[in-house]
Amino acid sequence: MKRREKFVEFIKKYKHAWVFLYAFIYLPWFLWLERHVTTNYYVVQTEADKYIPFIEFFIVPYLMWFGFIVAAFLYFFFTDVPGFYRMAAFMFAGMTIFLVISTVFPNGQDLRPAVFERDNIFVDMVRMLYRTDTCTNVFPSLHVFNSLSVCIAVFESDRMKKHMALSMGAYILAALIILATMFLKQHSIIDVMGACGMAAVLYQFVYAPLHRKVPGYTKEKRTVL
Repeated sequence: MKRREKFVEFIKKYKHAWVFLYAFIYLPWFLWLERHVTTNYYVVQTEADKYIPFIEFFIVPYLMWFGFIVAAFLYFFFTDVPGFYRMAAFMFAGMTIFLVISTVFPNGQDLRPAVFERDNIFVDMVRMLYRTDTCTNVFPSLHVFNSLSVCIAVFESDRMKKHMALSMGAYILAALIILATMFLKQHSIIDVMGACGMAAVLYQFVYAPLHRKVPGYTKEKRTVL
């Protein structure tokens, strides 16, 4: 009986895990796009992208993105349920918009270098990335948007305000990840700007209402002599 009670208590405590069911929507849709959007797509890039150098060392923060997102979700999942819901709503809304855009407006870029000027372990890691990740479905950049999602969730968290070093670490890593998308030729400037714009718009729906105060009326107490 105790085991059953503990199990029920566990389910009640972590019932917000239902949010992760979104993976059953996102993953099949994204994989379908990766298989079908391969050649016929709109090229989303600018002339300015050609002047951004390829720097293979940025593969390190780029790959750290995966752990960054998972760590953020786990932190809010176990410590701040309202914050977890807000971050999930923000992030999943953006990811859904990305899927819709990629479906109705197939996009990609042709920025990847055909030949690498250097040969080292970081270049080898980039080669592996290029083999596993296509150059399509790039607008807006989810690497950028999800990194911004974590930064906003951290910034809006009262609990994280007590851990400034950890918060600054999150901001710095997010900045390096965003730069990595361009220095690795995974995304164009337009992809990055699109992700920033989408984050700015969604912020108004998810987080901004928390700061809006309902107008009130203050009544002055007067003493009658």
